[in-house]
Amino acid sequence: MNYYEGKKGWIEAIVGPMFAGKTEELIRRVRRMDYAHKNYMVFKPVIDNRYSFTDVVSHNKKSVHAVAIRNASDLRASLKPETQAIVIDEVQFFDPSFFNDIVALANEGYRVICGGLDTDFRGEPFGIIGSILAVAEDVMKITAICVCCGEEATKTQRIINGKPAYYDDPIILVGEKESYEARCRCCHTVLYHDKKWWILYERSN
Repeated sequence: MNYYEGKKGWIEAIVGPMFAGKTEELIRRVRRMDYAHKNYMVFKPVIDNRYSFTDVVSHNKKSVHAVAIRNASDLRASLKPETQAIVIDEVQFFDPSFFNDIVALANEGYRVICGGLDTDFRGEPFGIIGSILAVAEDVMKITAICVCCGEEATKTQRIINGKPAYYDDPIILVGEKESYEARCRCCHTVLYHDKKWWILYERSN
């Protein structure tokens, strides 16, 4: 018996580093809802315009139509009465108050599917993701492949002008392969301006 059979509302989280296939997994679940004739709506933050303003698009160019929103008020205003499931991609970009709305939507009976980065380029919990993981009924953590050593990658490496980013650089910088790489814990690099607190993990030559 499916765990969710008969359940009225719950939260699912799909997380991992960049290039792990999170959006592809999210789209796969959307397609399953199509086959099951479930009514759903897909949302994305307006800041995420890498591939499209009106679609959620995976790195391998699979896509599904989405509504770009700034906050929970936009989401609520866009909801159709027949909606059963709410899918939110790149959820880490929303402000802290958005978490309470995710919980409220699940409590109201919606199936809420959240996809996003679990850690930022520093390797720290990204925005509201940590809170979502704590309350989600179902969590899928996906890994990528480290571009340096080929091991399982759990971190997102930010690259600026060919060099690792500094810890005090802005958290949010929407980009693609020109700005980010998937790396394992050992190959993930964060630079510090204050040499007294210099922490640098590099792949052994």
